[in-house]
Amino acid sequence: MQLVAISDTEFGQFQRFIFDAAGITMSAAKKTLVAGRLGKRLAAHELDSFGAYFKLLKSGLHQDEVQMAVDLLTTNETYCFREPKHFDFLRTLALKERSRPQPFRVWSAASSSGEEAYSIAMVLADCMQTTPWEILGSDISTRVLDGARRALYPMERGRHIPQDYLRRFCRKGEGPYDGYFLVQRSLRNKVTFRQVNLNVALPELGQFDVVFLRNVMIYFNNDTKRDVVARVIATIKPGGYFCVGHSESLNDITHAVTMVAPAIYRKPL
Repeated sequence: MQLVAISDTEFGQFQRFIFDAAGITMSAAKKTLVAGRLGKRLAAHELDSFGAYFKLLKSGLHQDEVQMAVDLLTTNETYCFREPKHFDFLRTLALKERSRPQPFRVWSAASSSGEEAYSIAMVLADCMQTTPWEILGSDISTRVLDGARRALYPMERGRHIPQDYLRRFCRKGEGPYDGYFLVQRSLRNKVTFRQVNLNVALPELGQFDVVFLRNVMIYFNNDTKRDVVARVIATIKPGGYFCVGHSESLNDITHAVTMVAPAIYRKPL
């Protein structure tokens, strides 16, 4: 397959496309990434330029292809128990809350392929005892959500899972699945995945004790950050917690929550 070059004008079209679709601001450094990820779609539609592919997306006749392009431009690889201090915090909080009667609810708001949501599930399954708990995982990409529901991962994605959790909550793949692990069905049944676009008004999701929105806001400009954070905070219960990535900050973004630990904020009671 011959590689097709992407012009600055065409790249600008896709910068606007993904900003309008997902609020993501792509720098000029992403030009090669865009060409690489979308190049196969040109071949699939027998198109000879990125401009022609952009016209196809904007025609209104190919909504499945629009979703495909969004999926390709928003997918980022992750792994289990990334930024482990957040899970240490969650464990402490879950132990404190495990005697309450009402469900403990956590939202993994940019769950990608599900590793974060299942990491949360392992902690809650270990700590909550008889207290009911629920986890929602969401992402804008339908493709990664399909993978999240399957819950089958290469072993390197699980290299930070505590060994006890790996034994209790995961099954090692055999035969054609050698080199993979599968999250046990008992945990998979406790995690619900749905498509949610954080860049528009949210659907009815209910209220959460903890929301994880990590390593996503780095792709947003400040106006988009403020809008997304306001929507997310509205879903957090009074006294609930908001976890962002360790390279992210809510300084100058919102005063509706207060930092209680690095990258962990609390909504006032």
